[in-house]
Amino acid sequence: MQNSASVNPSIEAVQDPLEAEQAQVRAGRLVSVDFARGLVMVLMALDHVRDFTSSARFAPEDLNETSPAYFFTRWITHFCAPLFVLLAGMGAGFMRASRSPRELSIFLFTRGVWLIFIEQTVMSFGWSFVQPQGYAFVLTTLSMIGFCMISMAVFIHLPRLPLLLLSLALIAGHNLLDGRLPMPEEGAPPLWYGLHEDIFTRIAGIPLVVVYPLLPWLAVMPLGYLLADLYKQPADSRRRVLTLLGGGAIALFLLLRGFNIYGDPVPWEGQVSFGMTLVSFFNLEKYPPSLLYLLMTLGPGLLLLAWSERLRGPLVDVINTFGRVPFAYYVLHIYIAHLLALGLAQWQGFGWFAAAGGWWTLPEGYGLPLPVVYLVWLAVVALLYPFCRWLAAVKARRRDWWLSYL
Repeated sequence: MQNSASVNPSIEAVQDPLEAEQAQVRAGRLVSVDFARGLVMVLMALDHVRDFTSSARFAPEDLNETSPAYFFTRWITHFCAPLFVLLAGMGAGFMRASRSPRELSIFLFTRGVWLIFIEQTVMSFGWSFVQPQGYAFVLTTLSMIGFCMISMAVFIHLPRLPLLLLSLALIAGHNLLDGRLPMPEEGAPPLWYGLHEDIFTRIAGIPLVVVYPLLPWLAVMPLGYLLADLYKQPADSRRRVLTLLGGGAIALFLLLRGFNIYGDPVPWEGQVSFGMTLVSFFNLEKYPPSLLYLLMTLGPGLLLLAWSERLRGPLVDVINTFGRVPFAYYVLHIYIAHLLALGLAQWQGFGWFAAAGGWWTLPEGYGLPLPVVYLVWLAVVALLYPFCRWLAAVKARRRDWWLSYL
């Protein structure tokens, strides 16, 4: 009598380890990728909970105001955007096994448009419940990822080597533009200027605020797309390559940054204390992400992918759950953090409306000390878990097309 595994084979029923891994790739999911994405989401919540609840009214990167504790609370979250964009590219690479190039291109384009739409509507309101200046098109995290996906709809049709060379050239060379882009002597900056610099301009009378210049983000997602090919190799070989790539990126970062050779517009300098000297050393440009910023974040990210494949346990399962539903997690955690800010402002005597306009409008004297911010962050993550677990289970057992957009 034929057993059930032979009638309806599953990933778990495959005996050969390499075949099992490739079956997981065909299913579009690998535990190490889920873990890395989930860890990114957990850290992202720390950054935004700090924005909405911290008593600090200065930028953590401001060396004249910050402390090592505030700076490294912000610094650890710098890994989020680069890794998420890289992992989104890997997800597109995994989809090649189940979709034709045309189908994948259509999906990436529509997914990108969807993310831009959600940011300009749902997320715009989530960040600021009150917008007295009227509507503005703000290009920040989701819109940046959306434009990257739209560009990937074209990039996937390029041969591998030209795509790799183009991506590396954009990442390594875009800092040559620092301070060199021509600007009109008067008036708003031209639209193309926003590819490399954060800008405020207008299009047909509508304000455009570019927080995330697209260079070199457009080049990071193709790297992830190409990295997906590594998951066709045996596990030991793949981990070896990821370790070499990650270690090489970190070594190059230390070399370039240590000697202030190239790769970031602001060189590091010795400060009054060792802690603040470290702050200066790791204080890198994110808008746009400098070469050193990407080496510092993607290098450890590749090591994480290599070393997390064998991780097991309840905590890993929780983090993996967040990694399976990143879009829903992202939307909800902003609303929860902002609603907490309303309650905190009311409790501290400022009135809830003081926090309605967004974290950048919070008054002096508002907020919590950093250790309490960490406790609130963990509470927010715990609050999100039951819903994320439910949604991950729904996406695992159903194949409705619209679930891929959540």
